[in-house]
Amino acid sequence: MPLAFCGRDNGSAYQVDHGVFNNGCFVDALNLVPHVFLLLFTFPVLFIGWGSQSSKVQIHHSTWLHFPGHNLRWLLTFLLLFVHLCEIAEGMVSDRFLQTRHLHLYIPAIMGFVAAITSIVYYHNIETSNFPKLLFALLLYWLLALTMKGIKLAQFCEHGVQPSTLRFCITTFLVIIYGLFLGVELNVIRARKYMFFKIPVHVHPSEDLQDLGVHFLQPFVNLLSQATFWWMNPLFSSKSSHHLHSLQALGKPPMSMRAIGNYVRLYNALEASKGELSKSLWRTIFHAFWQPLLLSTTFRYLSDFLAFAAPLCIFGIVHHLNLQDKAIQPETRHLGVFFISSSEFLANGYVLAVLLFSSLILQRTFLQASHYKAIETGVRLRGSLQIMIYNKILRFSTSNLSMGDMTSGQISNLMAIDLNQLMWFIFLCPNLWALPVQIIVGVLLLYHLLGVSALLGTAVIALLFPLQYWIAMRLAEVQMITLEHTGSRLKQTSEMVRGIKVLKLYAWERIFCRNVSATRAQELASLRSFALTTALSIFLNAAIPIAAIMMTFVTHVLMSSPNFDLSPAAAFASMSLFHILVTPLFILSNVVRVTVKALVSMQKLSEFLASEEVHDECRINSPMETKRRFGIISRQVSGNDGEQTWPENGHDKCENIAVKVECATFSWQSQGSPILRDITMHVPDGQLTMIVGKVGCGKSSLLCALLGEMQLSGGSVCWNWRRGSVAYAAQKPWLLNATVEENITFGSPYNKERYDLVMEVSSLKPDIDILPKGHQTVIGERGINLSGGQRQRIGVARALYQQTNMVFLDDPFSALDIHLSDHLMQEGILKMLRQDQRTAVVVTHKLQYITFADWIIAMSGGNVRGQGTLTDFQKNDPELHQLWTTLINRQHHELQKETVKDSSTMLERKNLRRAMYSKEAYLRSQSYDETEAEDAEVEARVHGPQNLHDSETSWREVRRYLEACGPALLILMLFSQLLKHSAMLASDYWLALWTSKASTNRSSHGNNSCLNSAEWCGFDHGWYLTGFVVLCSLGMLLCLASSLAVEGTGLRAARALHHGLLSRLVFAPMRFFDTTPLGSILNRFSADTYMIDQLIPITLESLVRSSLFCLSALAVICYVTPFFVLALIPLAVAYYFIQKHFRGATRDLQELDDNAQLPLLSLITETVEGISTIRAFRHETRFRQQAFEKIDTNNISCLFLSAANRWLEVRVDYVGACIVLASALASITRSLYYGLSSGLVGLGLAYSLMVSNFLNWVVKNLADMEAQLGAVHRVCSLMEVQSEDYETSPDQQAVPENWPGQGDIHIDNLTVRYDTTLSPALKCVNATINPGQKVGICGRTGSGKSSLSLAFFRMLDICEGKIIVDGKDITDIPLSTLRSRVSIIMQDPVLFSGTIRFNLDPEGTCKDDLLWSALEIAQLKNMVTALSEGLDTPVTEGGENFSVGQRQLFCLARAFVRKSTILIMDEATAAIDMATEKILQKVVMTAFASHTVVTIAHRVSNILEADKVLVLSQGEVVEYGSPSELLAREESIFSSLVRSNK
Repeated sequence: MPLAFCGRDNGSAYQVDHGVFNNGCFVDALNLVPHVFLLLFTFPVLFIGWGSQSSKVQIHHSTWLHFPGHNLRWLLTFLLLFVHLCEIAEGMVSDRFLQTRHLHLYIPAIMGFVAAITSIVYYHNIETSNFPKLLFALLLYWLLALTMKGIKLAQFCEHGVQPSTLRFCITTFLVIIYGLFLGVELNVIRARKYMFFKIPVHVHPSEDLQDLGVHFLQPFVNLLSQATFWWMNPLFSSKSSHHLHSLQALGKPPMSMRAIGNYVRLYNALEASKGELSKSLWRTIFHAFWQPLLLSTTFRYLSDFLAFAAPLCIFGIVHHLNLQDKAIQPETRHLGVFFISSSEFLANGYVLAVLLFSSLILQRTFLQASHYKAIETGVRLRGSLQIMIYNKILRFSTSNLSMGDMTSGQISNLMAIDLNQLMWFIFLCPNLWALPVQIIVGVLLLYHLLGVSALLGTAVIALLFPLQYWIAMRLAEVQMITLEHTGSRLKQTSEMVRGIKVLKLYAWERIFCRNVSATRAQELASLRSFALTTALSIFLNAAIPIAAIMMTFVTHVLMSSPNFDLSPAAAFASMSLFHILVTPLFILSNVVRVTVKALVSMQKLSEFLASEEVHDECRINSPMETKRRFGIISRQVSGNDGEQTWPENGHDKCENIAVKVECATFSWQSQGSPILRDITMHVPDGQLTMIVGKVGCGKSSLLCALLGEMQLSGGSVCWNWRRGSVAYAAQKPWLLNATVEENITFGSPYNKERYDLVMEVSSLKPDIDILPKGHQTVIGERGINLSGGQRQRIGVARALYQQTNMVFLDDPFSALDIHLSDHLMQEGILKMLRQDQRTAVVVTHKLQYITFADWIIAMSGGNVRGQGTLTDFQKNDPELHQLWTTLINRQHHELQKETVKDSSTMLERKNLRRAMYSKEAYLRSQSYDETEAEDAEVEARVHGPQNLHDSETSWREVRRYLEACGPALLILMLFSQLLKHSAMLASDYWLALWTSKASTNRSSHGNNSCLNSAEWCGFDHGWYLTGFVVLCSLGMLLCLASSLAVEGTGLRAARALHHGLLSRLVFAPMRFFDTTPLGSILNRFSADTYMIDQLIPITLESLVRSSLFCLSALAVICYVTPFFVLALIPLAVAYYFIQKHFRGATRDLQELDDNAQLPLLSLITETVEGISTIRAFRHETRFRQQAFEKIDTNNISCLFLSAANRWLEVRVDYVGACIVLASALASITRSLYYGLSSGLVGLGLAYSLMVSNFLNWVVKNLADMEAQLGAVHRVCSLMEVQSEDYETSPDQQAVPENWPGQGDIHIDNLTVRYDTTLSPALKCVNATINPGQKVGICGRTGSGKSSLSLAFFRMLDICEGKIIVDGKDITDIPLSTLRSRVSIIMQDPVLFSGTIRFNLDPEGTCKDDLLWSALEIAQLKNMVTALSEGLDTPVTEGGENFSVGQRQLFCLARAFVRKSTILIMDEATAAIDMATEKILQKVVMTAFASHTVVTIAHRVSNILEADKVLVLSQGEVVEYGSPSELLAREESIFSSLVRSNK
């Protein structure tokens, strides 16, 4: 066809006799001038670059928005591009009705489209380069374009073109848009004064953009980048992906998103509101964040309304393709060309395809913008509420914690769970008012398409909604039951792992393994219910749309008349509408559930915020409420006797007093009963004051009262002006989860000389040297990796290190032995504090130190019994003084009995050495060659992976999981899924054939002959109706079968993997438990097992369903339009790279988000537990700042993760829109030129529309599955740990039933070690123990005593030599047999949850008489008899309902029950007082008179009655003989040990 700018079918097209402006083609040519001008001017500037870099502000990115009207300019650009697109389409459609091509109808529009893109690119570069003078080119362009379009509009008006024509409307819109652009440019000149003014305005960048630590750029980028999250592209590039391994890589959030700013906003709104706290909080939240919520809701409304454009476009395309006369001839013609109306324009299938594509792009963009804005608002709300909670914690009344009203766990749950519920409520909040509108509009459109039958189909969805809601509630209920069983299982597993040493020594592994398995069976039963309910939920999600569509079409046919046509257009448009309509109904149930949870969480939050606080008037030195009088800071309360205060002339009198209390009454709660009454006392300044008294008399309470932790209900407390912060060491040591150095310095500057001095006076240097990294070793939460004495000494060292005027030490000697106590008293308190002239207040039970006190305060029954010097008490209270003297002498007597060489401190250091790697081993581990990758992998498997997500998930993990599923269920799951999708595909294909045949038959016969509603025009609907119902019903049944198969498969895999993990772990060697962190092992049974139990089956089902649907949908589209394959290949490549980059980055982001919450929760727990210490030190500001940083870190990780999800969804949605466009264009072309039936066109379009929804799910499910399969990897890694050889031995059948019958032991050249990489713990040990002998083993700490005891049970590797018991080498005895026939009593008492009977006899083989006899021997019979339930008395976890001594006695009784021929006692009486110990020693000698007893001595005096003594030193036997023989040699080591014990 010939081409010409003005066409060749009209000779007057080039004539200008009546004026050039009366020639339409000439006016269109004039409209090219502005566009050409802009392109010619801007291309050199854009491509050559104009050296304006020197004018840039030095910032770390190019996204600073300089010019006013920025957002308006971008919005106008988007609108301009859309109008130009419509102008191009209108010109092309109009041109089709002319004989020759008139290029002037659309070439200017194409140039305008290109110029609009160029203008925004040009503006963006000018803006980021801060060179506004070049905007003058855009000013000229908008002026020229406005002039040219104005001329064209005037020409239309002059020639009578009606406003109803589309070209007239487009031209009018362009005139308005160009005019607005011109106004924007003039506004930039007015604001920046870059021309026409002498002095331009210079704008400085915002603080965020100058901060190199701000990496989250969403608020600063342009609208296009905000909508598409383009600024995140570098994050997903392969070059940057390796940087996402630390929270520091995410940087800081922008100022507008930082928690402190949002907290101020929320706090101001809360202050302005009045009423009940829970209601005012809701009002406050919406008042503070209504703007982003309104914006999110607006985006949601726009998205929902645009979503309905897609079904309407499908209807229009299929309807117009189904018409007999597809070409519509326009009637209006002016200026030699046709002018079409909007209805004629929309009658073109290609136009509708482009509109369908545009609506999908806009709908998805608005939807993701709504999601992001809602999540951002939720994150900001969470951050502000977290600060509000933390500020409340800092003002929290101590009584709330001590009285059990609130625990640290509840506060952590409030912070971690309840605030997340509120955050997700805010995220779903726009759905509350958007979903009802979406449902109403959908129902109205369905009614418009199908009439009353659509209402019946909608009724199916509405009637099944309560069932779906009930299933959702049932899921929550079953999950709660499952969590209870899971908690019980984890409790048993934790006990088993913590007490694994006892289990192995007693060969009880199988017993406890059976107990855990029994609890696991109950958990699996509840998981079965959970799986069934989940399967029903999945079934409903899939079946409800099928049922609704089936009901609609069945009733439509049965109720139809000639006026109602079941056309392909109506059928597939209604199918798309049903899928749109079902989604909000499903979401609505989740919204309701989340709303209910949010209301409960808000109630909890309100109750917490309304709880009692430490009032300002009760705080020491509060700047608001305290009064300063003559150098004295005081707080007073008016009582019955009037206001208590110091006299104004009392300055001289109080000059040497640090704090004075007069007639004060204190209570923990404002309305509670008084704890301290009528307290009158003072603390001398610069002196040592000691507070003494019986347990529970109020000593610690007095310190808390002085610190302001108690409520002052009467009297006064006055502080000297020199008082700043108080260095406070609480009775229960409080440590941070930080390094040793950070715990001691506690925010003060590090001073090496002072630090070393503090370490020396607190005797911490030997303990620190044991730690792997010394002073830089991180102390675990609550100091879990330290002993009580070590924790207490670090707390005291912290107080000594601080340079404060006041030091409060609450019972600092309680967990220290006498030597450390003396050293701390002499060097720390008496010397160091006095040299610094600091005021010290010490609470103590060790009365021998009161002789050093300058001032003594004696407490009794909540009152001050007296105060003064020791001499004052001798004069004024001789009875109390005499009591003190008696107790002091008794304590000195106990001191003489304590072992010098093996003190409790030495035992602590020994335990610490066992628990920690030595510093040498740590340094050695750091020097390993990095090339030993294979060894590192083995080491990682042994020690257990620590990361939640591994770098990659290999097919190996997939194979292991599928193997655990079982081949039968796996095949059933795959076939059921394939059959389900085949049935669903068949039903839709059947519907396409049905509607196409009916439409073709109706068109061929004409409307007038169709009078029979049952059989139209000779067409039998019954056959197609029956087939459609059968296929739909089959599809629903297969939906149920496939969901049940998936859940059943996941359940079997969960059972198999947990069983394999438990059975392998319980028989792992002891070295594995010594070297693997306990938390790592328990995480395999908790977090990883939870993923395998509940998350993987759901993710697997969703992944299989979405993947098969995408594949089947693409197959249908390719079948309908084979040309679609050409577009599918590049789209598939783009989709592959999008998902590849997303999965890699989001895995790291998810891990960072998981890790970001842990420090915050740890800080919350630490603050709650140490709130008194924090307030005493006046470090609230420091901890508040830490909370701000951790909250911001937590929030920025969540924001990045949300933005990453939006990045994926936008791109995948755009790929889906391209699939829809390609499918529509190919279908229309094949229908127009190759006779494709309209029913198949509708099928292809409907499937292409749905596939765009499922593409996102495929990538998300892949990412989730990859992360969740990491749990399978970690579990399988532990399952590969080598087990101990329990049953097999070369001489297994030859072990007699009564072995060992005599107890004859021969140790021959024995060398053992804990691991093949470590040096031997025992070297060449030789000894002979005759049957029935009592042998004592002694030696200094670390000499190998306990190692020898473990060697009897083959707990260590015997690398040389052997141990022969009754003529048999123990290596030839099966482990279970060996350990079940030799008894041991460990130093650390271990009891398990259950009953006393279970702890004595877990196997349940002993009679009660034997159990009572054992209790009697252990001196426990009277105590157990006094208990109401006797032997069935419950024992709590760890035996916490019994004292440490009682627990040790139960362990003794446990050994007596076994009646073994050989008994080993490993410092078994360390926790028992000396009197009970002597009784037990005699009982053991009597009860085990004929048995061989090997005793590892804690006190050397305990083995003086032994038959032989074996002395070890550095793993070697240095002495062996009878006690008398060894004592006869004065130079012997044993003699020196005995002498030191006297």
